[in-house]
Amino acid sequence: MASKINYTEERMKKIEAIIRPEKFDTVRTALHDAGYHGLTVTSVSGFGEQRGPVRIWRGRSFSSESVQRTELDIVVPDTEAD
Repeated sequence: MASKINYTEERMKKIEAIIRPEKFDTVRTALHDAGYHGLTVTSVSGFGEQRGPVRIWRGRSFSSESVQRTELDIVVPDTEAD
């Protein structure tokens, strides 16, 4: 007779964070040390209160409206999402 498998329903939460690209290695190391080994990384750009850098090309200055960022997505059990 086959044994019955009991799957418990565990609630999960998705955590999204948008960080500066230069902070990625620090955040990834901290997550790895905390026991979180899987995450999704996406390069994103956007704008808001902070403006993009002003660049000079051929003697003229150009400002960029968007700022480059890195988005991290991680899924954790509901009990660990504090």
